[in-house]
Amino acid sequence: MFAKKLHVALLVLVVSLVLGACAQPAAPQPAATQAAPAAAAPAKKSKYIIGMSQANKGEPWRQAMNDQITAAAKLHPELEVRFADAAQNNAKQVADVENFLQQGVDLLIISPNEAAPLTDVVTKVYQKGIPVITLDRRVVGDQYTTFIGANNVLLGTKAGEFVAEWCKTNNLKPCNVAEIRGLEGTSGAGERGDGLRKGMAGNADIKIVAQQNADWLREKAIPVSQAMLQAHPETNVCVGQNDPMAEACIISAQNAKMDLSKMLFVGYDGLPTPDGGIQSVIDGRLGLTMLYPTGGAEAIDWAAKILENGAKPPKEITLGTEAITKENAAALMKQFKGE
Repeated sequence: MFAKKLHVALLVLVVSLVLGACAQPAAPQPAATQAAPAAAAPAKKSKYIIGMSQANKGEPWRQAMNDQITAAAKLHPELEVRFADAAQNNAKQVADVENFLQQGVDLLIISPNEAAPLTDVVTKVYQKGIPVITLDRRVVGDQYTTFIGANNVLLGTKAGEFVAEWCKTNNLKPCNVAEIRGLEGTSGAGERGDGLRKGMAGNADIKIVAQQNADWLREKAIPVSQAMLQAHPETNVCVGQNDPMAEACIISAQNAKMDLSKMLFVGYDGLPTPDGGIQSVIDGRLGLTMLYPTGGAEAIDWAAKILENGAKPPKEITLGTEAITKENAAALMKQFKGE
């Protein structure tokens, strides 16, 4: 009898332990490694709302991106694009994205002002099962649907190689380089700067005499470049991380009565507009600009595929680029104009 009672007691204990173990909650997964909720087959809608969160409209290149998105969306009457301008303010861009959530957007396109401050809100959108296209600039981690943009490290490297060869051709020892950088918290500023140094590394006579941020804006780059050239009148090369900042350095060099014929000015973007980088190369102001596509048309193309067909884009979509010099600038301008 005692043995039977002992057997029953042990059985009850084992069952209690098993049930207790099953009741333990699973360990939470870190947010950075969570996958977005599985998307169901897309329900066909007559209208899809896309929120486009732009970092700023102070850069002509960004207005060109918005214009390209608008033009591409006209080919898809089922798409309605709503724009928001963060005006280079991280807090405003977070609020813009939150507002898009309140509006019930079907997809978010975002070009983040800075990577880290925008990561959490982009993750929030993605975790709600809303597709997110990060355009031109990245956030931290992988909580987005796809990134569309050119390879900024490659652009910087090609620019650096051009600078290295120019310095060698002109027998400059040392060859003094000043760099005007974009907003420091942006992925493009770091990547272009890293690439530039990689490309220039082949010429040991190159010396970076100054570097400073001007936040991608021409009006900020004018006083920055003035101070650089006053402190370093021996500057041979001025690299602006976009064309407007490179143009600002040209203005400062002219005002300082420097001999521009003995200097090299390098930019990035290569817009085919009357005041863009390609025309500046044709006019002999810039010695080089690196073509940086806006990706606006590609973003809309993929948005339509995702929303209408449930397409799954690659995590990274790399856009092509090209070095624009006096040898090919005129031909490229005609090509962009469709001539």
